[in-house]
Amino acid sequence: MKTIIFLLQKEFRQIRRNKTILPIIFVMPIIQLLILVHATTFEIKNAKLCIVDQDMSNSSQRLVHQLEGSSFFKVTGSTHSFEDAKLELDKGRADMIVYIPVDFSNELIREKKTTIQLIPNAINANVATLTFTYAANVIADFNKDIVAEWAGNILPSPIKTIHTEARFWYNPELNYKWYMFPGIMVILITMIGMFISGLNLVREKEIGTSEQLNVTPMKKYHFIVGKLLPFLIIGLFELILATTIGNLAFGVPLVGSIWVLLAFTFVYLLVVLGIGLFISTMAETQQQMMFIGFFAVIVFILLSGIFTPTESMPVWVQKFNIINPLSYFMRVIRMVMLKGSGFANLIPEFVSLSIYAVIILGLATWRYRKTA
Repeated sequence: MKTIIFLLQKEFRQIRRNKTILPIIFVMPIIQLLILVHATTFEIKNAKLCIVDQDMSNSSQRLVHQLEGSSFFKVTGSTHSFEDAKLELDKGRADMIVYIPVDFSNELIREKKTTIQLIPNAINANVATLTFTYAANVIADFNKDIVAEWAGNILPSPIKTIHTEARFWYNPELNYKWYMFPGIMVILITMIGMFISGLNLVREKEIGTSEQLNVTPMKKYHFIVGKLLPFLIIGLFELILATTIGNLAFGVPLVGSIWVLLAFTFVYLLVVLGIGLFISTMAETQQQMMFIGFFAVIVFILLSGIFTPTESMPVWVQKFNIINPLSYFMRVIRMVMLKGSGFANLIPEFVSLSIYAVIILGLATWRYRKTA
């Protein structure tokens, strides 16, 4: 036990003396959380519309005003020429063309139906899909208003319609920051835990202190515990700091138990710290460790479900996620913070992370023994 205490004193002294690690631990999480949560959003606001109204009737103008009244759109151009509108789209001054044909109003009165053409810029497929969907919803509302008015003029009483009222659970206002903040927390905890632990060991290789440790009577489990425990404490501190920032700055709730979240974070940190140690046993320099670590982290992040649901990914990608620790913790942290899930609801993730921790720490210990 004394050996582990001495190793912990050594690690904390090194961390305190290292002027690079301290800003990474205390300053970087605050700055990144405050910036990235605002930046990583798929919400579309003020999508630029170019209106081609060749009808210029009361009905067409009413539709245009209804599009302008939506918070999602901003009409940046209006013309009678489709070619001029196409030029606006080509130059990036418009995100979508709304083409209203000449006989829009007449066909609506005579035929009881008409057509409108929506032409979104689909370079960004996500933006194009959302913009088209928003516009289609506005047009659908316009259509229902027209039908209700006409039915009221013909029938003695207005036509009866079904009124749908939506209720969203766990995120009632559909605040995208509530969804993204836990994901950003996972990424920051992963980056700090994996890279600090890995770089710490590689730095000792570079300055030669690892060779001095190897010739001491210290046991290998002493070395592993001495390397893991300081960064476990730092990782748990980062979680508490990030949760506090999320609540104060963005109003992100913690519906579930903080103890459940800490327990899962503890196991998850064992996994990412083990990955960092395992990578550091293969690298001879800090630069090598950074290259290998960034390659692994980028793949894990993109497949973790922070931007797109894992259920929408190909089957082989979903199977690959079995070895992706971020996918487990991403689900856990969102379910605990927003849904209030208890430990009983998260047993599969806990078992998977625990097995992962045992395997990766075993590999790191074996690899360190091999290179000692």
